[in-house]
Amino acid sequence: MGRDVAGEIRTPGGPFPEERLAGAVREVALVRRAGRARAAVVTISLLVAALATLCLALSVGDLVLPLREVVATLAGGGDAGSRFVVIELRLPRALTGLLVGAAFGLSGAVFQTLLRNPLASPDMIGITWGASAAGVLASAAFGLSGLPLSLCALAGAVLTAVAIYALAWREGVAGYRLVLVGVGVGAALSSLVSYLLTSSAVTEAQDALAWLAGSLNGRSWSQLWPLLGAMVVLVPLTFLAARSLPALQLGDDTARGLGTRVERGRLALIGCAVALAGVATAAAGPVGFVAFLAAPIARRLLPGQGAALLPAALTGALIVSVADFAAQHLLGSVQFPVGVVTSLIGAPYLLWLLARSNRVGKGG
Repeated sequence: MGRDVAGEIRTPGGPFPEERLAGAVREVALVRRAGRARAAVVTISLLVAALATLCLALSVGDLVLPLREVVATLAGGGDAGSRFVVIELRLPRALTGLLVGAAFGLSGAVFQTLLRNPLASPDMIGITWGASAAGVLASAAFGLSGLPLSLCALAGAVLTAVAIYALAWREGVAGYRLVLVGVGVGAALSSLVSYLLTSSAVTEAQDALAWLAGSLNGRSWSQLWPLLGAMVVLVPLTFLAARSLPALQLGDDTARGLGTRVERGRLALIGCAVALAGVATAAAGPVGFVAFLAAPIARRLLPGQGAALLPAALTGALIVSVADFAAQHLLGSVQFPVGVVTSLIGAPYLLWLLARSNRVGKGG
Protein backbone atom coordinates (compact mmCIF):
# COMPACT_ATOMS: atom_id res chain seq x y z
CA MET A 1 0.00 0.00 0.00
CA GLY A 2 1.38 3.45 -0.91
CA ARG A 3 0.36 7.06 -1.55
CA ASP A 4 0.48 8.65 -5.02
CA VAL A 5 0.89 12.34 -5.94
CA ALA A 6 -2.90 12.80 -6.25
CA GLY A 7 -3.39 12.20 -2.53
CA GLU A 8 -4.91 8.76 -2.89
CA ILE A 9 -4.02 5.64 -0.93
CA ARG A 10 -2.90 3.06 -3.46
CA THR A 11 -3.81 -0.55 -2.68
CA PRO A 12 -3.13 -3.73 -4.67
CA GLY A 13 -6.61 -3.32 -6.25
CA GLY A 14 -6.07 0.31 -7.27
CA PRO A 15 -6.41 3.77 -5.71
CA PHE A 16 -8.58 4.30 -2.65
CA PRO A 17 -9.43 7.98 -2.02
CA GLU A 18 -8.90 9.31 1.48
CA GLU A 19 -12.46 10.66 1.44
CA ARG A 20 -13.88 7.17 1.01
CA LEU A 21 -11.68 5.88 3.85
CA ALA A 22 -12.78 8.70 6.13
CA GLY A 23 -16.41 8.01 5.24
CA ALA A 24 -16.02 4.33 6.05
CA VAL A 25 -14.45 5.20 9.41
CA ARG A 26 -17.33 7.58 10.21
CA GLU A 27 -19.89 4.93 9.23
CA VAL A 28 -18.27 2.33 11.48
CA ALA A 29 -18.20 4.85 14.34
CA LEU A 30 -21.90 5.63 13.84
CA VAL A 31 -22.81 1.94 13.84
CA ARG A 32 -20.84 1.37 17.04
CA ARG A 33 -22.41 4.42 18.69
CA ALA A 34 -25.88 3.24 17.71
CA GLY A 35 -25.09 -0.23 19.08
CA ARG A 36 -23.93 1.21 22.40
CA ALA A 37 -27.02 3.41 22.61
CA ARG A 38 -29.34 0.48 21.92
CA ALA A 39 -27.51 -1.66 24.48
CA ALA A 40 -27.93 1.09 27.09
CA VAL A 41 -31.65 1.48 26.31
CA VAL A 42 -32.30 -2.27 26.44
CA THR A 43 -30.32 -2.72 29.66
CA ILE A 44 -32.09 0.16 31.40
CA SER A 45 -35.48 -1.08 30.17
CA LEU A 46 -34.83 -4.58 31.53
CA LEU A 47 -33.69 -3.13 34.85
CA VAL A 48 -36.80 -0.96 35.11
CA ALA A 49 -39.03 -3.93 34.22
CA ALA A 50 -37.36 -6.08 36.89
CA LEU A 51 -37.81 -3.34 39.51
CA ALA A 52 -41.45 -2.89 38.48
CA THR A 53 -42.04 -6.62 38.89
CA LEU A 54 -40.37 -6.46 42.31
CA CYS A 55 -42.73 -3.68 43.39
CA LEU A 56 -45.70 -5.66 42.08
CA ALA A 57 -44.61 -8.75 44.01
CA LEU A 58 -44.30 -6.70 47.20
CA SER A 59 -47.71 -5.09 46.71
CA VAL A 60 -49.98 -7.97 45.62
CA GLY A 61 -51.00 -10.89 47.82
CA ASP A 62 -53.64 -11.94 50.31
CA LEU A 63 -53.16 -8.46 51.74
CA VAL A 64 -52.96 -5.92 48.89
CA LEU A 65 -50.83 -2.91 49.77
CA PRO A 66 -50.76 0.33 47.78
CA LEU A 67 -47.45 1.07 46.12
CA ARG A 68 -46.92 4.21 48.19
CA GLU A 69 -47.29 2.15 51.37
CA VAL A 70 -44.79 -0.41 50.04
CA VAL A 71 -42.29 2.36 49.31
CA ALA A 72 -42.88 3.92 52.72
CA THR A 73 -42.35 0.56 54.41
CA LEU A 74 -39.11 -0.04 52.52
CA ALA A 75 -37.96 3.42 53.56
CA GLY A 76 -38.48 2.52 57.24
CA GLY A 77 -42.04 3.73 57.75
CA GLY A 78 -45.35 1.86 57.72
CA ASP A 79 -47.10 0.10 60.55
CA ALA A 80 -46.04 -3.17 62.16
CA GLY A 81 -48.32 -5.28 59.95
CA SER A 82 -47.01 -3.74 56.72
CA ARG A 83 -43.40 -4.18 57.84
CA PHE A 84 -43.97 -7.84 58.65
CA VAL A 85 -45.70 -8.57 55.32
CA VAL A 86 -43.30 -6.61 53.13
CA ILE A 87 -39.96 -7.01 54.89
CA GLU A 88 -40.25 -10.46 56.42
CA LEU A 89 -42.51 -12.34 54.01
CA ARG A 90 -42.43 -10.87 50.52
CA LEU A 91 -39.09 -9.09 50.12
CA PRO A 92 -36.79 -12.10 50.74
CA ARG A 93 -38.74 -14.22 48.26
CA ALA A 94 -38.81 -11.49 45.61
CA LEU A 95 -35.10 -10.69 45.94
CA THR A 96 -34.19 -14.38 45.91
CA GLY A 97 -36.14 -14.77 42.67
CA LEU A 98 -34.30 -11.85 41.05
CA LEU A 99 -30.88 -13.12 42.13
CA VAL A 100 -31.61 -16.72 41.13
CA GLY A 101 -32.80 -15.57 37.71
CA ALA A 102 -29.76 -13.34 37.23
CA ALA A 103 -27.40 -16.18 38.19
CA PHE A 104 -29.06 -18.65 35.81
CA GLY A 105 -29.22 -16.08 33.01
CA LEU A 106 -25.56 -15.11 33.32
CA SER A 107 -24.47 -18.74 33.59
CA GLY A 108 -26.44 -19.73 30.49
CA ALA A 109 -25.05 -16.80 28.50
CA VAL A 110 -21.46 -17.79 29.34
CA PHE A 111 -22.00 -21.46 28.44
CA GLN A 112 -23.84 -20.79 25.18
CA THR A 113 -21.37 -18.14 24.01
CA LEU A 114 -18.26 -20.03 25.04
CA LEU A 115 -19.34 -23.33 23.49
CA ARG A 116 -21.11 -21.67 20.53
CA ASN A 117 -24.15 -23.88 20.98
CA PRO A 118 -27.69 -22.75 21.95
CA LEU A 119 -28.21 -26.05 23.81
CA ALA A 120 -25.22 -25.50 26.09
CA SER A 121 -26.98 -24.24 29.18
CA PRO A 122 -26.34 -25.69 32.66
CA ASP A 123 -29.76 -27.36 32.82
CA MET A 124 -29.24 -29.00 29.42
CA ILE A 125 -25.72 -30.35 29.98
CA GLY A 126 -26.19 -31.87 33.42
CA ILE A 127 -24.81 -29.20 35.77
CA THR A 128 -28.09 -28.57 37.56
CA TRP A 129 -28.76 -32.32 37.61
CA GLY A 130 -25.53 -32.71 39.55
CA ALA A 131 -26.66 -30.10 42.05
CA SER A 132 -30.09 -31.74 42.23
CA ALA A 133 -28.67 -35.22 42.84
CA ALA A 134 -26.41 -33.95 45.61
CA GLY A 135 -29.24 -31.99 47.18
CA VAL A 136 -31.66 -34.92 47.14
CA LEU A 137 -28.98 -37.26 48.50
CA ALA A 138 -28.16 -34.85 51.32
CA SER A 139 -31.84 -34.40 52.16
CA ALA A 140 -33.02 -38.00 51.83
CA ALA A 141 -30.01 -39.87 53.18
CA PHE A 142 -28.67 -37.45 55.78
CA GLY A 143 -31.66 -35.26 56.61
CA LEU A 144 -29.81 -32.02 55.83
CA SER A 145 -31.58 -28.73 55.17
CA GLY A 146 -30.85 -25.03 54.97
CA LEU A 147 -27.24 -23.95 54.40
CA PRO A 148 -25.71 -27.47 54.59
CA LEU A 149 -28.11 -28.63 51.88
CA SER A 150 -27.20 -25.62 49.73
CA LEU A 151 -23.49 -26.35 50.13
CA CYS A 152 -24.05 -29.96 49.09
CA ALA A 153 -25.94 -28.84 45.99
CA LEU A 154 -23.12 -26.45 45.07
CA ALA A 155 -20.54 -29.19 45.58
CA GLY A 156 -22.60 -31.52 43.37
CA ALA A 157 -22.65 -28.96 40.56
CA VAL A 158 -18.88 -28.45 40.75
CA LEU A 159 -18.07 -32.19 40.84
CA THR A 160 -20.41 -32.83 37.91
CA ALA A 161 -18.76 -30.08 35.89
CA VAL A 162 -15.32 -31.53 36.60
CA ALA A 163 -16.49 -34.99 35.49
CA ILE A 164 -18.06 -33.64 32.28
CA TYR A 165 -14.98 -31.60 31.42
CA ALA A 166 -12.68 -34.57 32.03
CA LEU A 167 -14.82 -36.93 29.93
CA ALA A 168 -15.08 -34.40 27.10
CA TRP A 169 -11.35 -33.64 27.01
CA ARG A 170 -9.54 -34.70 23.82
CA GLU A 171 -6.54 -32.37 23.58
CA GLY A 172 -9.06 -29.61 24.16
CA VAL A 173 -12.80 -29.36 24.63
CA ALA A 174 -15.13 -29.01 21.65
CA GLY A 175 -18.56 -27.52 22.24
CA TYR A 176 -20.63 -30.33 20.75
CA ARG A 177 -18.61 -33.02 22.54
CA LEU A 178 -19.08 -31.31 25.89
CA VAL A 179 -22.83 -30.93 25.27
CA LEU A 180 -23.22 -34.61 24.35
CA VAL A 181 -21.18 -35.77 27.34
CA GLY A 182 -23.18 -33.44 29.58
CA VAL A 183 -26.49 -34.76 28.30
CA GLY A 184 -25.34 -38.31 29.04
CA VAL A 185 -24.10 -37.44 32.53
CA GLY A 186 -27.33 -35.55 33.21
CA ALA A 187 -29.39 -38.59 32.18
CA ALA A 188 -27.41 -40.79 34.56
CA LEU A 189 -27.85 -38.31 37.41
CA SER A 190 -31.60 -38.02 36.75
CA SER A 191 -31.82 -41.79 37.13
CA LEU A 192 -29.98 -41.50 40.46
CA VAL A 193 -32.46 -38.85 41.58
CA SER A 194 -35.38 -41.10 40.62
CA TYR A 195 -33.88 -43.98 42.62
CA LEU A 196 -33.36 -41.77 45.66
CA LEU A 197 -36.94 -40.53 45.49
CA THR A 198 -38.47 -43.98 45.15
CA SER A 199 -36.39 -45.38 48.02
CA SER A 200 -37.15 -42.49 50.41
CA ALA A 201 -40.00 -42.06 52.85
CA VAL A 202 -43.11 -40.36 51.51
CA THR A 203 -42.63 -37.11 53.42
CA GLU A 204 -38.96 -36.84 52.44
CA ALA A 205 -39.83 -37.56 48.81
CA GLN A 206 -42.50 -34.86 48.83
CA ASP A 207 -40.06 -32.27 50.16
CA ALA A 208 -37.46 -33.30 47.60
CA LEU A 209 -39.97 -33.14 44.74
CA ALA A 210 -41.00 -29.62 45.73
CA TRP A 211 -37.35 -28.56 45.72
CA LEU A 212 -36.67 -30.34 42.40
CA ALA A 213 -39.49 -28.43 40.73
CA GLY A 214 -37.70 -25.17 41.50
CA SER A 215 -39.54 -23.23 44.18
CA LEU A 216 -39.28 -19.92 45.99
CA ASN A 217 -41.91 -20.81 48.58
CA GLY A 218 -40.87 -20.01 52.13
CA ARG A 219 -37.64 -18.23 51.21
CA SER A 220 -36.36 -16.09 54.08
CA TRP A 221 -33.47 -13.77 54.84
CA SER A 222 -31.39 -16.67 56.16
CA GLN A 223 -31.46 -18.20 52.65
CA LEU A 224 -31.06 -14.90 50.84
CA TRP A 225 -27.85 -13.71 52.51
CA PRO A 226 -25.63 -16.63 51.37
CA LEU A 227 -26.94 -16.24 47.81
CA LEU A 228 -26.32 -12.49 47.86
CA GLY A 229 -22.79 -12.98 49.20
CA ALA A 230 -22.02 -15.52 46.48
CA MET A 231 -23.37 -13.21 43.78
CA VAL A 232 -21.28 -10.28 45.05
CA VAL A 233 -18.18 -12.43 44.50
CA LEU A 234 -19.14 -14.38 41.37
CA VAL A 235 -20.61 -11.65 39.17
CA PRO A 236 -17.46 -9.46 39.09
CA LEU A 237 -15.30 -12.56 38.61
CA THR A 238 -17.46 -13.65 35.67
CA PHE A 239 -17.21 -10.28 33.93
CA LEU A 240 -13.47 -10.25 34.60
CA ALA A 241 -13.06 -13.71 33.07
CA ALA A 242 -15.29 -12.71 30.15
CA ARG A 243 -12.59 -10.41 28.81
CA SER A 244 -11.17 -13.45 26.98
CA LEU A 245 -14.58 -14.49 25.64
CA PRO A 246 -14.45 -12.57 22.30
CA ALA A 247 -11.14 -14.24 21.40
CA LEU A 248 -12.33 -17.70 22.49
CA GLN A 249 -15.39 -17.34 20.24
CA LEU A 250 -13.04 -17.21 17.24
CA GLY A 251 -11.73 -20.73 17.90
CA ASP A 252 -8.77 -22.09 19.82
CA ASP A 253 -6.14 -21.58 17.11
CA THR A 254 -7.14 -17.99 16.40
CA ALA A 255 -7.36 -17.23 20.12
CA ARG A 256 -3.85 -18.59 20.66
CA GLY A 257 -2.64 -16.50 17.74
CA LEU A 258 -4.06 -13.42 19.47
CA GLY A 259 -2.11 -14.26 22.62
CA THR A 260 -5.02 -15.65 24.66
CA ARG A 261 -4.33 -18.46 27.12
CA VAL A 262 -7.10 -20.66 25.83
CA GLU A 263 -7.44 -23.36 28.48
CA ARG A 264 -6.96 -20.95 31.37
CA GLY A 265 -9.59 -18.60 29.97
CA ARG A 266 -12.03 -21.43 29.22
CA LEU A 267 -11.60 -22.97 32.67
CA ALA A 268 -12.13 -19.62 34.38
CA LEU A 269 -15.34 -18.98 32.45
CA ILE A 270 -16.70 -22.50 32.98
CA GLY A 271 -15.81 -22.32 36.68
CA CYS A 272 -17.71 -19.05 37.13
CA ALA A 273 -20.70 -20.31 35.12
CA VAL A 274 -20.84 -23.57 37.09
CA ALA A 275 -20.63 -21.72 40.40
CA LEU A 276 -23.44 -19.37 39.36
CA ALA A 277 -25.68 -22.27 38.36
CA GLY A 278 -24.75 -24.11 41.55
CA VAL A 279 -25.60 -21.28 43.95
CA ALA A 280 -28.86 -20.57 42.09
CA THR A 281 -29.86 -24.24 42.27
CA ALA A 282 -28.89 -24.37 45.93
CA ALA A 283 -31.10 -21.37 46.68
CA ALA A 284 -34.25 -22.32 44.76
CA GLY A 285 -33.77 -25.72 43.23
CA PRO A 286 -33.27 -26.39 39.52
CA VAL A 287 -35.59 -23.73 38.08
CA GLY A 288 -35.96 -25.13 34.58
CA PHE A 289 -35.12 -23.39 31.31
CA VAL A 290 -34.18 -19.97 32.74
CA ALA A 291 -30.52 -20.34 31.76
CA PHE A 292 -31.65 -21.80 28.45
CA LEU A 293 -33.98 -18.90 27.56
CA ALA A 294 -32.35 -15.77 28.97
CA ALA A 295 -29.36 -15.45 26.64
CA PRO A 296 -31.26 -16.02 23.34
CA ILE A 297 -33.86 -13.42 24.37
CA ALA A 298 -31.13 -10.93 25.28
CA ARG A 299 -29.30 -11.52 21.99
CA ARG A 300 -32.52 -10.99 20.02
CA LEU A 301 -32.99 -7.68 21.81
CA LEU A 302 -29.36 -6.78 21.03
CA PRO A 303 -28.39 -8.36 17.69
CA GLY A 304 -24.72 -8.16 16.91
CA GLN A 305 -23.72 -7.33 20.50
CA GLY A 306 -21.91 -10.59 21.25
CA ALA A 307 -22.52 -12.38 24.53
CA ALA A 308 -24.73 -9.64 26.05
CA LEU A 309 -23.93 -10.91 29.55
CA LEU A 310 -25.53 -8.11 31.56
CA PRO A 311 -28.78 -8.10 29.50
CA ALA A 312 -28.90 -11.90 29.81
CA ALA A 313 -28.61 -11.67 33.60
CA LEU A 314 -31.37 -9.03 33.75
CA THR A 315 -33.54 -11.10 31.39
CA GLY A 316 -33.13 -14.14 33.64
CA ALA A 317 -34.07 -12.08 36.69
CA LEU A 318 -37.16 -10.78 34.90
CA ILE A 319 -38.21 -14.26 33.75
CA VAL A 320 -38.06 -15.74 37.24
CA SER A 321 -39.76 -12.74 38.84
CA VAL A 322 -42.65 -12.72 36.35
CA ALA A 323 -42.97 -16.52 36.47
CA ASP A 324 -43.09 -16.52 40.27
CA PHE A 325 -45.77 -13.81 40.28
CA ALA A 326 -47.81 -15.85 37.77
CA ALA A 327 -47.32 -19.02 39.82
CA GLN A 328 -48.62 -17.27 42.95
CA HIS A 329 -51.51 -15.21 41.62
CA LEU A 330 -52.50 -16.01 38.03
CA LEU A 331 -53.00 -19.78 37.92
CA GLY A 332 -55.98 -20.26 40.19
CA SER A 333 -56.17 -20.79 43.91
CA VAL A 334 -53.23 -23.24 44.01
CA GLN A 335 -49.70 -21.81 44.18
CA PHE A 336 -47.36 -23.62 41.81
CA PRO A 337 -43.56 -23.77 42.07
CA VAL A 338 -41.91 -21.20 39.85
CA GLY A 339 -40.12 -23.95 37.92
CA VAL A 340 -43.47 -25.22 36.62
CA VAL A 341 -44.17 -21.88 34.92
CA THR A 342 -40.67 -21.49 33.48
CA SER A 343 -40.86 -25.04 32.10
CA LEU A 344 -44.17 -24.24 30.43
CA ILE A 345 -42.38 -21.41 28.64
CA GLY A 346 -39.07 -23.15 27.96
CA ALA A 347 -40.22 -26.58 26.76
CA PRO A 348 -41.95 -25.27 23.59
CA TYR A 349 -38.89 -23.15 22.81
CA LEU A 350 -36.65 -26.22 23.12
CA LEU A 351 -38.90 -28.18 20.74
CA TRP A 352 -38.90 -25.28 18.28
CA LEU A 353 -35.11 -24.99 18.46
CA LEU A 354 -34.63 -28.72 17.85
CA ALA A 355 -37.06 -28.66 14.92
CA ARG A 356 -35.34 -25.62 13.42
CA SER A 357 -31.90 -27.18 13.88
CA ASN A 358 -33.11 -30.37 12.20
CA ARG A 359 -34.41 -28.39 9.20
CA VAL A 360 -31.17 -26.54 8.63
CA GLY A 361 -29.07 -29.64 9.33
CA LYS A 362 -27.06 -28.42 12.30
CA GLY A 363 -27.25 -28.37 16.03
CA GLY A 364 -27.80 -24.72 16.66
